[in-house]
Amino acid sequence: MSSVHSFHGGIHPPENKRQSNGAPIQAAPIPAKLVLPLSQHIGAPAEPLVKVGDRVLKGQVIAEPIGRISVSLHAPTSGTISMIGPQPVPHASGMEANCIVIETDGQDEWIEHSGLEDYKSLSKQELIGYIRNYGIAGMGGAGFPTDVKLHLGDDHIVNTLIINAAECEPYITADDLLIRERSDQILGGIEVIAHLLNPSHILIGIEDNKPQAIRALEDTVRGSRLNIDVVVVPTKYPSGGEKQLIKLLTGVEVPSGRIPADVGIVCQNVGTASAIFRAVHQGEPLISRVVTITGDAVNQRHNLEVLIGTQYSELLDASSVRRDDLYRLVMGGPMMGFTMNNEAIPVVKTTNCIIAATHEEMPPAPPAMNCIRCGMCEQVCPAELLPQQLHWFAKGKEYEKAKHHNLFDCIECGACSYVCPSNIPLVQYYRNAKAEIRQEEVEKQKAEYARQRFEARQARLEQEKIEKELRRKARAEQAAKAQASKKDSVAAKPAASTDDPKALKTAAAVARTKLKKAQKAFEQAKDASADNLPELEAAFKAAEQKANDAQTKLENAEKGVTSAASGAPDIKALKTAAAVARTKLKKAQTALKSAEEKGQDGIEALRETVKTLDAKSEAAQKAYDDAQSAPAQVEPVVDIKQLKTAAAVARTKLKQAEKALAKAQESGEGDIAELEAKVKEQQAKVESTQQAFEAAESGGTAAATPIVDLAPLKEEMEKALAKVEKADAAAKNAEEKGLPAAEKMKAGVEKLRGKYEEAKQAYESAQQSSAPSAPAIDLAPLKEDMDKALAKVEKAEAAAKNAEEKGLPAAEKMKAGVEKLRGKYEEAKQAYEAAQHSSASNAPVVDLAPLKEDMEKALAKVEKADAAAKNAEEKGLPTAEKMKAGVEKLRGKYEEAKQAYDAALNASAPTVPAANLDALKADMDSARSKVEKAAAAAKNAEEKGLPTAEKMKAGVEKLRGKYEEAKQAYVAAGGTVEAAQPDTLTID
Repeated sequence: MSSVHSFHGGIHPPENKRQSNGAPIQAAPIPAKLVLPLSQHIGAPAEPLVKVGDRVLKGQVIAEPIGRISVSLHAPTSGTISMIGPQPVPHASGMEANCIVIETDGQDEWIEHSGLEDYKSLSKQELIGYIRNYGIAGMGGAGFPTDVKLHLGDDHIVNTLIINAAECEPYITADDLLIRERSDQILGGIEVIAHLLNPSHILIGIEDNKPQAIRALEDTVRGSRLNIDVVVVPTKYPSGGEKQLIKLLTGVEVPSGRIPADVGIVCQNVGTASAIFRAVHQGEPLISRVVTITGDAVNQRHNLEVLIGTQYSELLDASSVRRDDLYRLVMGGPMMGFTMNNEAIPVVKTTNCIIAATHEEMPPAPPAMNCIRCGMCEQVCPAELLPQQLHWFAKGKEYEKAKHHNLFDCIECGACSYVCPSNIPLVQYYRNAKAEIRQEEVEKQKAEYARQRFEARQARLEQEKIEKELRRKARAEQAAKAQASKKDSVAAKPAASTDDPKALKTAAAVARTKLKKAQKAFEQAKDASADNLPELEAAFKAAEQKANDAQTKLENAEKGVTSAASGAPDIKALKTAAAVARTKLKKAQTALKSAEEKGQDGIEALRETVKTLDAKSEAAQKAYDDAQSAPAQVEPVVDIKQLKTAAAVARTKLKQAEKALAKAQESGEGDIAELEAKVKEQQAKVESTQQAFEAAESGGTAAATPIVDLAPLKEEMEKALAKVEKADAAAKNAEEKGLPAAEKMKAGVEKLRGKYEEAKQAYESAQQSSAPSAPAIDLAPLKEDMDKALAKVEKAEAAAKNAEEKGLPAAEKMKAGVEKLRGKYEEAKQAYEAAQHSSASNAPVVDLAPLKEDMEKALAKVEKADAAAKNAEEKGLPTAEKMKAGVEKLRGKYEEAKQAYDAALNASAPTVPAANLDALKADMDSARSKVEKAAAAAKNAEEKGLPTAEKMKAGVEKLRGKYEEAKQAYVAAGGTVEAAQPDTLTID
């Protein structure tokens, strides 16, 4: 026989067990509805395997475990799934959680089931997995998954197995009756547990207030081959606590923060042992349990075999409750149980008792008073804590100190609250403090995870920066080698002229750059009163002289080239030069005016610059005027494609002007007279350009026109536009804030807008005067880009397929990535094929890439602004209307860019060989297939009410745009499209 030890503290509350242990266990009636919470245990909730409308049989798996600490859920009887969603669950807060609701059919029809013929023939891992799948969880306390405890033998040496039969809490007699009537099942479950853990000694601890249960256990274990001792311990609350029972039976104290397995002990409840027996030998999952129904408000105080999911109201009715006398409904015992305010709460796997108490039986708690530091709570604490000190820490929210005083060793038995003369609800303070500490730890874990992600991102960005710098250095080295080889080739050809306009233009640009750097260094040194001011001033003057010399050489060379190319001056080139000179002059005048207003240094130098640029502007203008007034010496060469493009652009501008006029007339806002004048002007331009094109087409000959470098003019135009937008935003902000400078800032915006219009006109004029023939295209880089894009698609597709087969959650996202890469591959393929087509034709090709890029950038801005405006409108922000107006403005710019691109596309239609026409048709068919597939997916998402439906619709529109581009390219190349085709690309 094993000796009995003692533990610190403990109390002797009234037992109140005789009221319910006089009758045998009875079967509770099958209710009309069962509510089964998906989380009836510690750990992750189970995942439903059924859906609403499914019929299930008794014992059928309806939810599977997720994660390491989780158990499965089974149907307690046959019926139909009527709901899967939030329902009230047993919890002190009265919270709701996801549940499966079964409407029972009363047939109680089982699935085919049978136990294991020889469980010992299975490996231990297989047997533990079998128990896990049958939904067995601890039935005596917190509901810890039993299979996790049975795995403790894998990494611990288990010397002692303790079966907890103490049932120390008042009122509860479920285990007492279970032992009396089913001790053979308990022994059978103990044999299975012993087979898995292989302990050297088994102890069954039971209190001495259960004589019939003690006798039943002793009679049952007497014939067992296992080393089992039934140890009777004195009745004292809470002797049924895990660590307290271990101390009573073995004298071993489990250290703070450790588990019993760390000292070679594993504990299981008698109810859990019985459930293991029924699962292994009879094939029955955990679908019912014994529940004590007691309290003075019920006429029949007894123990019932209750189906999991039965609502409390059903059990109270079966026990003849007197609802007029019912004052408090308690789940569990009076010491550790919770008051429930809802009879619809269901029985779960850990429900062992329901107390229907009257007002006299459980009166309201008296008001709490101040602690008198009597020390009685410390004397009865079974965990040997300092409850009064923990109370102060919890009340003052000093959670770190509470942790250091072993708050988490508290088993919340309620002994301290029971003896407190000040009626302080100590356990409630401890529960709240534990919850706060757990929440803080969760937040710390999130913060730590965020920190790790941030550091990983920073490291990645730093690595990318290093790699980028290495690539830049490699490119610089290659460029240096190429430059050296170029110098060698120039030295090998001394006959080459040093007056090459291209080389002189580069030299002039380099000289200007050096001049700017020298000027900036000189001004900074001057502001800082540096010592080396004379040296920097000399360097600045030298750089200025070199820049002027380089510019002079360039101008002389350009004049020589013009005179050598033809006997007559190039009017378009002179017009461009005059526009550029005016732009530079205006910039210099602005800088001078700003310097004069701010009283900055260097005003004299700026005045000299203005004079120089003024002279150059006058000279350029005079040259242009002279060239225009001079008689034509040579019959001008007509470029039909240039004239066709000019006519298309003129028509586009006319449509824009007419649209603006119609909008102004409809709203009554804007200068209608000015808009009408603009429409007339554009109509005249359309007529003149169309006549010129038709005349050239009927009798003119096409020739290559000189190429004008549009990059500087486009850069000036974009800079001017950026300044306008920035100044406009600042002026609107100032106006909203009511700043006095708002009007002045508006005037500045108008001034900047005028400069932008001048720069835009100069760029468009130069653009119309330049229609170069298509140079020979190097197909190797385009083919390499296409091959790389295809390789990425194949690699990503393989990874996505692998993820889908493994059921990874990232599979859908990876599929979307594959589609994105496939789109890039199609673009690279189209670029390569277009270059192939261009190389195969002798006709000049219009460079559509910049126009297409501008159009796509404008579309991206529209989509981004539209999404932001919708978000603002949903949130009710005051800026929503203003953002909508901005979207319309951006949409107008997109339409302009699209029309320019379409006009250029129509103006450039080289003869396409039959093979290339087939390739364009294949591209169009592929784009069409993508649209149809995306439209079907979007429609499916919309029918299911998925939140991604709108985003998918936007994707369909984007794909439809690409299809239209492919179709236009095919039609422009001479292909034909059936008229009925586009109708199938709509979303119902």
